[in-house]
Amino acid sequence: MPRYELALILKAMQRPETAAVVRRTVETLMERGAVVRNLENLGERMLPYKMTKHNQRHSRGTYFLVDFYCAPSILDDLLNHLHRDVDVVRPTVMKKEEQEPQSSCCAKTEL
Repeated sequence: MPRYELALILKAMQRPETAAVVRRTVETLMERGAVVRNLENLGERMLPYKMTKHNQRHSRGTYFLVDFYCAPSILDDLLNHLHRDVDVVRPTVMKKEEQEPQSSCCAKTEL
């Protein structure tokens, strides 16, 4: 299965509500057969510009990164589900390339 990263911007909420949205999102991924590797909270910050979603204007948001493996066929359904979630301001899925091991090469040793 390919590796993906889900960048989520959630509307600014209290901590329990934010945790519930993140839990709901991760459960949605796992119900569709995804394997979640990592979840990273990047914190609440100002949005780069005001965004309107579900007839609400947002100027602040909480950013999360979810690293996961899944079949490419479930991405459209997943994004459709996230776009309908009233607490998600912006979901973005990006394919992550597998990193190859870094060789310990140095210019001094080659000369």
